[in-house]
Amino acid sequence: MNKSELIGAMAAESGLTKADARKALDAFIASVSKALEEGDKVALVGFGTFSVSARTARTGINPSTKQKITIPAKKVAKFKAGAELDAAVK
Repeated sequence: MNKSELIGAMAAESGLTKADARKALDAFIASVSKALEEGDKVALVGFGTFSVSARTARTGINPSTKQKITIPAKKVAKFKAGAELDAAVK
């Protein structure tokens, strides 16, 4: 499902217009992104938790040259599914 299909499904499920569903989805994405940028965690009970995790610097191998390279540390976004979502998928 891509973004436009998700917007259509949200509109059908909620009774909103597609334009309103697009605004709601865009607002949700912007709010979660801003919270993660600030280092906060976003927990939606039953659905899951969005958080930021730090990866340490590590050594890797360039597959084309077989030389060792240093991969720098960085922060990554993570999502952990909640119990209800996990049960729905099974």
